[in-house]
Amino acid sequence: MFAVLRSTWALFLGLMLLMVGNGLQGTLLGIRGALEGFSPTEMSVIMSAYFVGFLFASARAPRMIQRVGHVRVFAALGSFISAVLILFPVVTEPWAWVALRAILGFSFCGVYITVESWLNDSSTNETRGRAMSLYLIVQMIGIIAAQFLLNLADPGGFLLFIIPSVLVSVAFAPILLTASPAPAFAATRGMSLRALWRTSPLGCASVFLLGGVFSAIFGMAAVFGTEAGLTVRQISIFVAAIYVGGLLWQYPIGWASDRMDRRRLILGLAAGGAAAMALAAVFFGSFPALLAAAFVIGGVANPLYSLAIAYTNDYLPPESMASASAGLLFLNGVGAIGGPLVVGWMMEEIGPAGFFLFLAALLGLMAAYAAWRMTRRPAPSVTETGAFVPIAPTATRVAAGAAVGAVHEAREEPAEPAA
Repeated sequence: MFAVLRSTWALFLGLMLLMVGNGLQGTLLGIRGALEGFSPTEMSVIMSAYFVGFLFASARAPRMIQRVGHVRVFAALGSFISAVLILFPVVTEPWAWVALRAILGFSFCGVYITVESWLNDSSTNETRGRAMSLYLIVQMIGIIAAQFLLNLADPGGFLLFIIPSVLVSVAFAPILLTASPAPAFAATRGMSLRALWRTSPLGCASVFLLGGVFSAIFGMAAVFGTEAGLTVRQISIFVAAIYVGGLLWQYPIGWASDRMDRRRLILGLAAGGAAAMALAAVFFGSFPALLAAAFVIGGVANPLYSLAIAYTNDYLPPESMASASAGLLFLNGVGAIGGPLVVGWMMEEIGPAGFFLFLAALLGLMAAYAAWRMTRRPAPSVTETGAFVPIAPTATRVAAGAAVGAVHEAREEPAEPAA
């Protein structure tokens, strides 16, 4: 791990600052929207716009990079992000925030693709798995750190919008000044959704539902906090607990997934998460109960995403994994667009408890479908499954392709001789 960090520290430093900026603005907008009098439904449309831009960029940004190069795309999109972040407190209209959030989603996706391309190019077959694990850790730590910056100033002012703008601007310096040359970029053509569904119905259904779960967490957790009457400090701790859970649960679940039927693990995690969210909908008035619920949903949702991709890869030959990952990311993006919209409607209709009821419903559907799929075909042998590689729900097809490379490399490693 330290060898990976030593050769790519500039990329990870830049990524850390980017994630602090992105994590701060995501939570800050949920709080500031309430101060501006935006309804939960209006905030849901605003938050959903980010994922519309992200999904559009996943198809468009690779073409931009191929046409004008990594550095120009990186610099241009970085300038957009920095400018947009300080425009939110200037134009406090819902329609304007929808447009700005869509631009942010597009720009951050393009920036992630650039960073992931550099990271993938600078990794070897032996270090790629560790590099992807470190990539996830840095992302999580950046978002967690961002939550505590919320307490530095008044969310009703300008300073908290200026801070992420500055952080994002500074983040580009270590990346653009790195001695590593910009990598060659080759876009991955996705497998057809019909072929992908025939290969792994559970994998497709899981990543689609998890798109809604993750977007609800990332986009609407702060909106829930304002509707539930939490203070800014409590909201920051609540959101941080989600990502602490995602960071700490990822590796124990990954260890278990390499040693058992992954469908059973998907079923158990989804069912446990659904039950916890149903309880949280009843007891959300207690702040300790809220923190426990946040820790659980983060710990369930993030590893489940990696688990669903690993399970799908178990039924694919190595040469098809990269194209399949592109299709899975598309399904995840479509699900992510709808997540905030449904959560906002539910919170408008039944109050803050709608946030947890939505999460419970999606995880419950996943658990029920996993249980049904277990009756349709046998699981692959544990000795024949690929390795679990942590992948963040925000990962682009470049990171997913790098993870596929790590899985392929792990499959080709010779088995250790028996004692």
